[in-house]
Amino acid sequence: MNKFERQGRPSADQQTLSDSLAVEPTVAPSDIPDVSDAPPIAPPAPLTPSEVRTILTSLMLTMFLAALDQTIVATALPTIGRQFGDVSSLSWVITAYLLASTAVAPVFGTLSDIYGRRATIITSMSLFVVGSILCAVAPNMPILIIARGLQGLGGGGILPIVQTVIADVVTPRERGQYQAYFSGVWMAAGIGGPILGGVFAEHLHWSMIFWINVPLGLSSMAMLLPKMGRIPVFHRRREVDWLGGVLLMAAAVMVMLVLTWGGTRYLWLSPTIMAMIGASAALTFAFVWHASRAREPFLPLSLMGGTVVPYAMVCGGCAMGAMLGLTVYLPLYYEGVYHLSASEAGMGLIPLAAISTLGAAIAGRTMARAKHYKWVAITGTLVAAATAAAMMFAPMPLWLLLALLSIFSLGLGTAFPVSTVSSQNAVARSQVGTITGATNFFRALMASFTVAVFSAVLLTALGADISFSGEHRGTVTSISAADMIAAFRYVFGAAAALMIIASIAMALMEERPLAGPSQASDLIE
Repeated sequence: MNKFERQGRPSADQQTLSDSLAVEPTVAPSDIPDVSDAPPIAPPAPLTPSEVRTILTSLMLTMFLAALDQTIVATALPTIGRQFGDVSSLSWVITAYLLASTAVAPVFGTLSDIYGRRATIITSMSLFVVGSILCAVAPNMPILIIARGLQGLGGGGILPIVQTVIADVVTPRERGQYQAYFSGVWMAAGIGGPILGGVFAEHLHWSMIFWINVPLGLSSMAMLLPKMGRIPVFHRRREVDWLGGVLLMAAAVMVMLVLTWGGTRYLWLSPTIMAMIGASAALTFAFVWHASRAREPFLPLSLMGGTVVPYAMVCGGCAMGAMLGLTVYLPLYYEGVYHLSASEAGMGLIPLAAISTLGAAIAGRTMARAKHYKWVAITGTLVAAATAAAMMFAPMPLWLLLALLSIFSLGLGTAFPVSTVSSQNAVARSQVGTITGATNFFRALMASFTVAVFSAVLLTALGADISFSGEHRGTVTSISAADMIAAFRYVFGAAAALMIIASIAMALMEERPLAGPSQASDLIE
């Protein structure tokens, strides 16, 4: 019997028997609240390999939409600004999507555990497609920004729901391999997005970067929805804590605004930023106070405790932060030190995106075959920390920097599947969506925090605001290579520190057995 056939669950009774024979994760009482975790409402017959492939293909296409929209827009911004005659508001085209998608990630994850995956994926995809259409036909900048926010509401729900559906279809032991495939989707979007955006804006029309989402979105839904009825159902209907959800989203938006505006639009110690920090702290406190007293909290605080989830979230968050921070600022280093053009600097990011996918694939295969799976992430993050530290010893030839960056990316990529699957494996099946949404939310916050820290480091070291080089190219070209090298030593050092923290967190995480069909005798010690 192949691994696809093993994923079917003919009946609830057979599922219970199968679960008793399979290796199941040990769930500590502190990791999940006192809720009923009834057996899934199983499909009438096992999923066939063809059906599993169709589901995974449609999920990858769905995730590609969300990933592409975070990269395809940037290169078209100058064209959009010229058409609308409004350059000062261009940053909001990116910020509106970022704020909305980050804030709703835990919301959609929790709602998928209450109302099911089908209802939430239809809702998120509908919001995304409608938002894309409104963006394409927007007559002015304010409408475009509002439409981007609506699009972000849908895009922010896609990622956690897709990962949750994978968790419903694939066992934890096999799940890491599929997480690696989806890392490849992000790599393709990261490389192809800017290229497509530039081609559409230059040779067709900038609205094409939004119109393309319509046929792709409808195609993915046409592939996925007919198969959704065949996916095991693990959600549990309960009362929705809307107040908790609103408090969580409000706190998230405020934190993201602080991290986005601090040090760029406003000084960190300005009254505006300090007031926003106070507001975010108050909203966070209100959410925690409410969640600790609600009978069915929107995001159970007990999920954030235990010996698995917090350490896995720290590891994945640090890895995501280091990756995005370098993605944002390495082009400045390439341009200032090696005098590359903007397009060549963009090409220099390919090792960071592509090789991390290979690291994720290695970790996924290790999780499927090895009993002590977390050591691949511990080793990988330590290797990444060492290579980031080595990049501090500049100047060096460009080929050597790219080689070190490739090794760094290989090690960094191992953190993603291990941290994601470990978190999902540590909670009840009826709460996988909630923990997946919370994990993506924390990673987004860590990524924004890291970008803000890197920006503050470079601002302090160079005495100039060089964030987002497209707006400050004159400032960048006026900085000497020696000053840029000296400043980026702190950036590479910060990336090394993040990877050390990730490695320590993974070492401290409890390594629980992964549920799956593999027999203990088949696992590599």
